[in-house]
Amino acid sequence: MLQTFNEKNRDLIVNINGKLVHRDEAGVSPFDSAVQNGDAVWEGLRVYPQGIFKLQEHIDRLEKSAAMLQYAGVPDRSKILHEVYRTLSANNMQSDVHIRLTVSRGLKYTSGLDPRINTKGCSLIVLAEHKPPVYDKTGIRLITAVHRRPARCVLDQRIHSSNQLTSILAKLEANAADADDALMLDTRGYLAETNATHVFQVKDGVVETSTCNACPEGITRATVLDICRRNNIPCNERDIPHRELFEADELFCTGTMGELVHVLSLDNQPIGMGNQSESQPGPMLNRLNELFAREVEIGCTPLEELNAE
Repeated sequence: MLQTFNEKNRDLIVNINGKLVHRDEAGVSPFDSAVQNGDAVWEGLRVYPQGIFKLQEHIDRLEKSAAMLQYAGVPDRSKILHEVYRTLSANNMQSDVHIRLTVSRGLKYTSGLDPRINTKGCSLIVLAEHKPPVYDKTGIRLITAVHRRPARCVLDQRIHSSNQLTSILAKLEANAADADDALMLDTRGYLAETNATHVFQVKDGVVETSTCNACPEGITRATVLDICRRNNIPCNERDIPHRELFEADELFCTGTMGELVHVLSLDNQPIGMGNQSESQPGPMLNRLNELFAREVEIGCTPLEELNAE
């Protein structure tokens, strides 16, 4: 799955610390922590006609990540939302938009790793692009990556970090295999996620996904689990051995960038029977897609509310 250039994005206005500038003129200091050390946290937001989906949950996670990294001077929520609103307004954006919201530890007075040399407070970057969900709804093909997700004792995945080298290495494996993405295991051999999304399996009517021991606490992931619980669909979070995934009735991925999409094959082995092998979602994912669409109807923050302050 290679994203292509969208002509609508040629003259984007981006937001760097409250300054609205053309994408080609935007500048981030070489002393910024995001540049120096990949020391930044981020969120991906999707804009529907109804507004931004699960906005407060995304900001909650952003603030939690910043707190876990002990950032000082994080912009308050009203400031962040105001800058998101200004960015969308500057680009005349209303729907089919993906926002990458980044907060770094900020500027250093000299190069180095030590957070004590950061004295200017956090940097805030708002990048909004015209971008529909990135996955082809006819399904995606995965390979299993050699690179694995570390456990919390190595790198706490609850920190939604901009440092994504592990994911990039796995994506390189997927590209080399001509697959859409790479499935990643934890160091014990259990399912973690893909390089970009969370993974669910369906077996005998039960929807299951991995624990968050070696993957982030995804917003769309949590939404799917909540939908299941409210609609009496059996669901479970557990350690899922790699071998079980090949025996699933259905396998699907979830994320802000791609919503819900079914997996056609894993390591060139077809997943499931019937419709799913014919480039169509299985019956459980069809039901969850319908319920997810209803969730979008009620789970969005209208854009005008971002400028309430």
